[in-house]
Amino acid sequence: MERQEPNINNQYTAADSPELDTSGLFIREDIMEKTRQLAGLISNSEEIVHFQKAEHMIQSHDRVQSLISQIKKKQKEIVAFESMRNEKMVARIEGELNELQQELDDIPLVSDYQESQAEINDLLQMVVSAIYSTVSEKIHVESGKDAPPTSCGD
Repeated sequence: MERQEPNINNQYTAADSPELDTSGLFIREDIMEKTRQLAGLISNSEEIVHFQKAEHMIQSHDRVQSLISQIKKKQKEIVAFESMRNEKMVARIEGELNELQQELDDIPLVSDYQESQAEINDLLQMVVSAIYSTVSEKIHVESGKDAPPTSCGD
């Protein structure tokens, strides 16, 4: 093929470049469809179902909801006293806040809920890592471990 010269404005036009063969390639809509399918699989996973059950139980547990409300109130009080630079009250309320948080953490249902959140995070991280690794292998994505070249000739 003959080398094309730029037009009068030193630009190449679409007519100047060879057509890219995109047959057999996925387009953005295909990728989004596969993403929706993967999201459907994940949303029906054991981890998600367990999390949803734990979340429902947390929302309907009066003591847990009361403790969460009290904790939020104490956090707001701390912010207010910090803005007034009243360290004595901040320290006192932080102590109360820690007691409430410990009481909340000691409820087995809360521990179960937190564990199920961690399991979902692990599952999602595993999916992201698998996608990243697969794509990286295909296109040789740089990992950032090597220093960039010092000049264009390197």
